[in-house]
Amino acid sequence: MEGFLKVVTDVNKVVGGFAWGPVMLVLLVGTGIFLTAGTGFLQVRKFGFIMKNTLGSLFKKKGGDSGNNLTPFQAVTTALAGTVGTGNIAGVTGAIFVGGPGAVFWMWVSAFFGMCTKYAEILLAMKYRVTDEKGVHKGGPMYYIENGLGKNWKWLAVIFALLGGIASFGIGNIAQSSEISSALNGLFGMSPLVAGILLTVVVGVVVLGGVKRIGQVTSYLVPFMSIFYILAGLAVLILRIGEIPAALGAIFTEAFSFKAVEGAIFGVAIMKAMQNGFARGVFSNEAGLGSAPMAHAASSTEEPCEQAIWGVFEVFIDTIIICTITSLAVILSGVLEAGSVDAFGGKGAAAVAAFNAILPGTLGGTIIQISMLFFALSTILGWSYYGERCWGYLSHENKAVVTIYKIAFVLFCIVGSVGSGTLMWDIADTLNGLMAIPNLVGLLLLSPVVFKLTKEYFSSHS
Repeated sequence: MEGFLKVVTDVNKVVGGFAWGPVMLVLLVGTGIFLTAGTGFLQVRKFGFIMKNTLGSLFKKKGGDSGNNLTPFQAVTTALAGTVGTGNIAGVTGAIFVGGPGAVFWMWVSAFFGMCTKYAEILLAMKYRVTDEKGVHKGGPMYYIENGLGKNWKWLAVIFALLGGIASFGIGNIAQSSEISSALNGLFGMSPLVAGILLTVVVGVVVLGGVKRIGQVTSYLVPFMSIFYILAGLAVLILRIGEIPAALGAIFTEAFSFKAVEGAIFGVAIMKAMQNGFARGVFSNEAGLGSAPMAHAASSTEEPCEQAIWGVFEVFIDTIIICTITSLAVILSGVLEAGSVDAFGGKGAAAVAAFNAILPGTLGGTIIQISMLFFALSTILGWSYYGERCWGYLSHENKAVVTIYKIAFVLFCIVGSVGSGTLMWDIADTLNGLMAIPNLVGLLLLSPVVFKLTKEYFSSHS
């Protein structure tokens, strides 16, 4: 058994190295650059319009019930639930330790172009979604690959759905359940088994209630957890406000640093900063991976571009706001002097140390644990729907298959809570990265549709 696990681990390292390696990251960011150019730098040219019709619309009176589908806001919060996760805290912290402060700059670059990538994904998901006999909208990369490119491309859609369906158990469940178990233990001294059982009950009540219940829960959970972390982070930054210019200087300076690192060849620093920044940016906001469009396709909105502009907003909030707050807190705290996250016992613990170094007592650690708890829970809820859509597509919407998936997904919360699940997390991480390949093929081949619909929409909404 040990020999088998070693083989699986070694193979996963090779495949995972490709899935999140330089070639794939260039493809992901390159697609964003292409889509940005094709839409005329939409995220800059129409930024005011986008914020007015996304963030600004939150303060307007909400419409009535959307039937069996999600309201536009519920679709956004469900997508953000799967996107804003522990990676915004622990992942960003780890990236800075490996790539240095310069990684933050490249994270911003990936987010800038990722705004158009996610916009295009959502637009296509809305354009090519299907509606069942009950009036329920269903969509995502597998649908726009098959319906947009034709039946001859169905094999590519199947590959995406299979990768996404399996990855949902790891990145969307086991890894998150483990973080929740740790947070509950740190906050209340709760044992992993009790935490797992409690989590299973909570997740079961929401997930088995269907997409409407998921949307209703995330519409309250996501705004609360985001505002909580942003306010806490701003408090941290205010306490070190005089040092922020130096921190920003380090980010820009080290992003282009050609110094040698760890005895390696001259110029390796910029490569480390770039790779870690791109990887963290893409992994955090999921632009190009094809996950969020599945939630947006369930929206009651009829106009594709109207829902698609929320993609720009999502990436902005996730990476430019939340990830930047984490980054600056880590840089300002001085924890980078330890040299490695291993000195703290892990990336999450390093984030705790960073906040504790600035806030009085152990307040910082408590804030991080609460944030990790809610971020992980939201990710579980968001990814439960992504997995449901993938297995629904693969089984031709077989209710028994979808129900079995939901039950299995809920029970995996116990698995993640009581075990480390390191190998499963690594495999799911690889599958998550591989999901991008069929999705990017679909995006690039259907880009003329994106450009055409964008031009038509904004010509009448200038």
